[in-house]
Amino acid sequence: MTSSEIRNSFLKFFEERGHSIVPSSPVVPYDDPTLLFTNAGMNQFKDVFLGTGRRPYKRAVDTQKCIRVSGKHNDLEEVGRDTYHHTFFEMLGNWSFGDYYKKEAIEWAWELLTKVWELPKNRLWATVYKDDEEAEQLWKKVTDIDPTHVLRFGEKDNFWEMGETGPCGPCSEIHMDRTPGGNAPASMVNAGHPEMMEIWNLVFIQYDRDASGKLTPLPAKHVDTGMGFERMCAVLQNKESNYDTDVFSPLLSRISEITGKTYQASLEDGGVDRSRGQTGSSVSIQQSEIDVAMRVVADHLRALTFAIADSAIPSNEGRGYVLRRLLRRAARFGRNLGMDKPFIYKLVPTLVEAMGSSFPEISQKREHIEKVIKGEEEGFNNTLDRGLNVFNDIALETLHSQFQKEGYYYRS
Repeated sequence: MTSSEIRNSFLKFFEERGHSIVPSSPVVPYDDPTLLFTNAGMNQFKDVFLGTGRRPYKRAVDTQKCIRVSGKHNDLEEVGRDTYHHTFFEMLGNWSFGDYYKKEAIEWAWELLTKVWELPKNRLWATVYKDDEEAEQLWKKVTDIDPTHVLRFGEKDNFWEMGETGPCGPCSEIHMDRTPGGNAPASMVNAGHPEMMEIWNLVFIQYDRDASGKLTPLPAKHVDTGMGFERMCAVLQNKESNYDTDVFSPLLSRISEITGKTYQASLEDGGVDRSRGQTGSSVSIQQSEIDVAMRVVADHLRALTFAIADSAIPSNEGRGYVLRRLLRRAARFGRNLGMDKPFIYKLVPTLVEAMGSSFPEISQKREHIEKVIKGEEEGFNNTLDRGLNVFNDIALETLHSQFQKEGYYYRS
């Protein structure tokens, strides 16, 4: 299945079960001062959960544009260095606003994964919150999951919160065993192993957490699920890395054309993190650095494009500063690809071609996005070049002084 087919398959499945397909909200939540960026599908429904707003439907399904680069949900340092964390990603989700609850959420998730998408049942694991007896029993009653594959975890792993305050509740995660033999031990679940990947989180919203940490029951109970689109594409396309799917391959191919560097697909060494020196890797350190740089550029370009399309601008404050940091991080990694001139903006048309039909705003604002990114690249490259020149002058002067102290004649 292509990424577009996977996205459409998800939306169609829940539409057939009475859900209204709703558009993604902007990635910049201007009406929510508690967030710099939309970081989850639930953001646009926060007022419904709190009982202060309504929608003309009780069931919804969508794909939400998300950016996670700061605050509680922040994987920035992992981006590019592993193969499954991103600053920008799509969150596929189905929603119930005071309608169905745990039973249907669990039953439908299992049906989509094992009957429609035909994932092997023996490779799937479910986790529930430590006190959620109901969810554990439902997994064993309404699905045919291996009962030993249902595990309990504490608040860190199985109690979901949008932020420090707001709607929250216990959750049930679904993990995929991607080890070669498909017989991973229970100890790998929620342990950070790339081969035991979380693919879907079923959140049961029932509380509102205030600034003091107090939990207050909401007027109604809701379902909020989130599936990592890029991760699911890797699973269904049988790729070891999200970057090897058709979500990223057009961008990586374009980066290769521009830089003259070759990206080494992750299948060669089983999808492990090559940048941190695992033994047994057949990829050289130099190639690993190139791969990391190309992943960083591809990922950050997506975040920049969607944020700028939704009216954010790089600056020295707030979300603008986050975007400026992202662009400069991408530009610094671009130097590892031999790029000391603006080039990131040249990737925008490739992204628009791949995703513009699903998110027309990036097509409509393509020229503006290119202009903003190019201007930022030019400014940062000039600053970086000046800094390097100053550094070289200081280093040369220090070396000269040291030679003189040691009685050597030094000629620059």
